[in-house]
Amino acid sequence: MKPLLQTLLFALLTLPTTALLAMEGESRPPEEGQLPLEDLQLFVQVFDQIRKAYVEEVDDRTLLENAVEGLLNGLDPHSAYLDKATYEDLQESTTGEFGGLGIEVGMEGGFVKVIAPIDGTPADEAGVQAGDLIIKLGDQAVQGMSLKEAIEIMRGQPGEPITLTILREGVDAPLEIEVVRDIIRVQSVRSRLLENEYGYIRIAQFQIDTGSQFRKEVGKLLEKTDPLKGLVIDLRNNPGGLLPASIEVADALLDDGLVVYTEGRIPSANTKFHATEGDMISGVPIVVLINSGSASASEILAGALQDNHRAIILGTQSFGKGSVQTVLPLKDGRAIKLTTARYLTPSGRSIQAQGIAPDIVVERAQIKPIAQGQSILEANLSGHLKNGSEDKPAKKAVKNQRSAGTEDNQLYEALNILKGISIFQQ
Repeated sequence: MKPLLQTLLFALLTLPTTALLAMEGESRPPEEGQLPLEDLQLFVQVFDQIRKAYVEEVDDRTLLENAVEGLLNGLDPHSAYLDKATYEDLQESTTGEFGGLGIEVGMEGGFVKVIAPIDGTPADEAGVQAGDLIIKLGDQAVQGMSLKEAIEIMRGQPGEPITLTILREGVDAPLEIEVVRDIIRVQSVRSRLLENEYGYIRIAQFQIDTGSQFRKEVGKLLEKTDPLKGLVIDLRNNPGGLLPASIEVADALLDDGLVVYTEGRIPSANTKFHATEGDMISGVPIVVLINSGSASASEILAGALQDNHRAIILGTQSFGKGSVQTVLPLKDGRAIKLTTARYLTPSGRSIQAQGIAPDIVVERAQIKPIAQGQSILEANLSGHLKNGSEDKPAKKAVKNQRSAGTEDNQLYEALNILKGISIFQQ
């Protein structure tokens, strides 16, 4: 028997429960949830049979890593074993610069599911959409691959193209989309004025410095317009990221109150996060945009603002990733990403597999103004009665910069809501 197999057998045979039973010399069944000695020995037997009889020789180290990977993959779509390269990629992605296509993915039904493309990345520019199912990567079928294997194929060298074969809801035939790999540099937060006194902030992903970037962009808006009458926060196709970053953003907009809490089996997984005093925009109305590509940390932010009655949520149902993954480093630069808890919104709603329901449902659509013919007004009638207050300037309607919402109807509706609130408050 090879040294690694001997070590594995020894470790399994000396687990506390089985060792205790052996020392006591009793044959009583193990406690609920604990494997009997025979089942642990079965694992070692299978390991040894594969090593000896598989059609191709596989070294013990590979078999062991495959076993560890299988343990985690069988739990849920987000728990995973991270080898050294994958762990390094994960660390790079939280800083905002990494190589690849620029999509957040998971597994569904044996295929790679696009949670969301990241703004301005090759996948986004090529037309990959949230909800797409990738069934082929180049000439390789995805079914049968692990998520790690699929991600490794998608990463590749910058400048190299890869063709994604995609199934998309509402499209009869598979789509083939060519995406050119690149170094992904994600600008986490950006802002602009929609119109005078109404601001817009886009959060593409929650990274290490997203909280400080958000405060900086809000500061820019406040410098451009005084007063700021309303703010749109766009979380559409935001796949999430770091929990502390989403809490920082929520804290910047709340005076107090619970932001999010987690529940798990171990004490460290049960945590509550509260906002500190100080709303940097002093109660200015907020509309948050979400869709099916809004996941994880973006759902936490939307849920916190919704439950604290700080924002109106507009758009479509979010993705529903409400589980906490803890990265636990191992030796030799490896790690495991393990689901350890569930997120709950301040009112106690679990996000997991349900998502955030918008206060106002607005599907993405293209709206075109109806062409009107020549209209006749009272002022056009011969001999019409004078207004009687010609010395006072008439109030003129202000047109939106985006004509009738043809470019982005959800953003157009959000802006109209903020205008309505402002008029009502006046």
